[in-house]
Amino acid sequence: MSWFNGSVPEDCRECQTGVEMVIVPRTVDIGGFEVHRALPFKKKQMVGPFIFWDQIGPGEFAGGHGVDVRPHPHIGLSTVTYLFDGSMDHKDSLGNDLRIVPGDVNLMTAGRGIVHSERTGPDVRLQPSRLFGIQSWLAQPKTLETSEPVFTHYGVEDIPSFTSDDLSGRVILGRFQDYVSPIETQWETLYLELKMKRGARLEIASAIEERALHLVSGEIEIDDAVYASRQMMVLRPGSNIVVKANDKTHLLLLGGAAMDGPRYIWWNFVASSVERIMSAAEDWQNKKFDIVPHDTEEFIPLPDLPFPKPL
Repeated sequence: MSWFNGSVPEDCRECQTGVEMVIVPRTVDIGGFEVHRALPFKKKQMVGPFIFWDQIGPGEFAGGHGVDVRPHPHIGLSTVTYLFDGSMDHKDSLGNDLRIVPGDVNLMTAGRGIVHSERTGPDVRLQPSRLFGIQSWLAQPKTLETSEPVFTHYGVEDIPSFTSDDLSGRVILGRFQDYVSPIETQWETLYLELKMKRGARLEIASAIEERALHLVSGEIEIDDAVYASRQMMVLRPGSNIVVKANDKTHLLLLGGAAMDGPRYIWWNFVASSVERIMSAAEDWQNKKFDIVPHDTEEFIPLPDLPFPKPL
């Protein structure tokens, strides 16, 4: 679900506790299912390298229907796809063609440029189906913005998991306690899926410079303040946070080191300069990007959006 249509969340609550701000994602209906977008945000463009964050669904499709994200380009970012329910078929201009299912991780690093599509498989469309997950983008370091594109897929069995009496989780990216994800990232990154039983407590240390919590379901409490689902809580840097689950809770912890400067984001492009984005837009319009094999019948024109102004 890799696209950016210019809709930026504006609703937030600034806090005086260990939570710096609460972002209420903007809800957009795209092709019959809902997307809840938290990043980028007017007052908080990135959390570590995370510059884009969508919760996809949960959505349901009748038989014969599904998601169709047509071939579209990216530069200067890595897309991270992680599903809770359903499946999507990924194809890209490197020739990759595979299906992602719950628990798998797709990491697609665009560098100088890549094109991909994401669709519900034809066999899946034969009956009703569901789709629910997270699509996020990681900004690439300035020194790697024009590197060669790369795609890697990791199966559910590749991602380390942990379980205790009242807490379970998976280390999607980075390190948590003694668990280390096998997925290499270009910048210090942390991405955890966590499930907490009612009354469970989790301490989030201050070692990671920038952190946020995305609450998928349930209710949590931090410093006597209560937070409901479908919100992103940006945590105050340098503070140790204790999260208490007031209910059966499903949440994601994301973040990492502060990036090496601000980024421009326009449509599906991320870059440290406006010139780089304008050049990529011209290349896409002139069909200079590589094509996706066996998915070439549709072309998405450039959106009618103003280019960002230099900082």
